[in-house]
Amino acid sequence: MAKKDKNAHVSETPATQMLKAHKVEFTEHPYDYVEHGGTAESARQLGLAEHMVVKTLVMQDQDARPLIVLMHGDRKVSTKNLARQIGAKSVEPCKPEVANRHSGYLVGGTSPFGTRREMPVYIEESILALPRIAINGGRRGFLVQLDPQVCTQLLGARPVHCALAE
Repeated sequence: MAKKDKNAHVSETPATQMLKAHKVEFTEHPYDYVEHGGTAESARQLGLAEHMVVKTLVMQDQDARPLIVLMHGDRKVSTKNLARQIGAKSVEPCKPEVANRHSGYLVGGTSPFGTRREMPVYIEESILALPRIAINGGRRGFLVQLDPQVCTQLLGARPVHCALAE
């Protein structure tokens, strides 16, 4: 049997399976993944504004309970503001191996859709004002574009205001 090209079915990830199962309209945007390139690199390759490329960040509270934060690519999360808004003493990013374990995805390819563990999702409120966003589709080098309202409808994402200028 011929060996399959690993990129032949770039769209088949737990994230895209979840989106398809819920009949969410989305477009697929593969790009060449660059280690530590982040949203600046994906936005550059795809010709998108980095502000509309949304990062999926796996963080944890003071009790090591995981949570997901969706943030503009060109902004950082104020963990202090986030903690205050969600009633936590503190919030910090998970170590990559811990984030991988919680989400089921590799860091750099983390999607908020189809995660291994169900986690509360928080979304920077200004993201919801955008007409479309590009967000990880569950694999490094693969974004999907969709309506940001899908994040609240499908994930129950709670709007928060915790963006810092990058």
